[in-house]
Amino acid sequence: MFQISIFVLYFLAGLLFAASRLSPYEKHDTKILGLAFIASTIGVLLHAHTLWGIVFQESGLALALSSILSLVSLQLAVIAVLAALESRLRGLCGGLLLLAALGGAVTGLGQPQAANELSWQMQGHILISLFSYGLITVGAIVACYALIQDKRLRTLKLSAANQLFAPLETTERLLYGIAAAGFAGLLLAVVSGATFIENLFAQHLAHKTILSILALLLFGILIAGRQFAGWRGKKAIYLYLGGFAILCLAYFGSRLILEYIIGAQWG
Repeated sequence: MFQISIFVLYFLAGLLFAASRLSPYEKHDTKILGLAFIASTIGVLLHAHTLWGIVFQESGLALALSSILSLVSLQLAVIAVLAALESRLRGLCGGLLLLAALGGAVTGLGQPQAANELSWQMQGHILISLFSYGLITVGAIVACYALIQDKRLRTLKLSAANQLFAPLETTERLLYGIAAAGFAGLLLAVVSGATFIENLFAQHLAHKTILSILALLLFGILIAGRQFAGWRGKKAIYLYLGGFAILCLAYFGSRLILEYIIGAQWG
């Protein structure tokens, strides 16, 4: 039942944020935005409450794939609500919320996962890692949006849909803000992992750690290039997506090989 409510609230808010950027609805802009912020905020609170009850069990963390997807969608929704405070980003925010609606709909679905009994240090490391991966995933979606903008600008496509797009520089600024936050979280995840994980090889985590560090270096280079050399445009966006691809390989690729091919598990 909660999944349906989350989906409807996010979907409605996404449509309203997008509509607020279109000329035919300018006269009702204040009412539309008010409803959009109310619906999205209630959706975020309901989503967070529901996901908390699923993941945090008395015996530890219960992390099914549906819960991880739901966490990413929650981060999508939170960033969308915050970014919507900038009027030029509301078209993008509408798209993010529509994606969040799909992720929110899978909250709690699938077979219940047994909670893992781990130390509080390891639980903290896992949560920081998932939060960082989710944040960087949101950035990858924004990066794809920026590529679409760049292509439309280069081909000089003119249509009513252009009203949904913020200036490319504004979108890039949001992307680099997400990249900086994701880099900080990923750095903390790598450091905490090196501190609390006892044996990388015995726990099948060596390859995951190496790939995570490589992705961390790419994001660090990107942020430094933006800060000191003013990097922007397609090359910087592709560098971000390259770091994201390596991070996906570190987590999902490693998990796929371990659990479904080798028959082992982390830890």
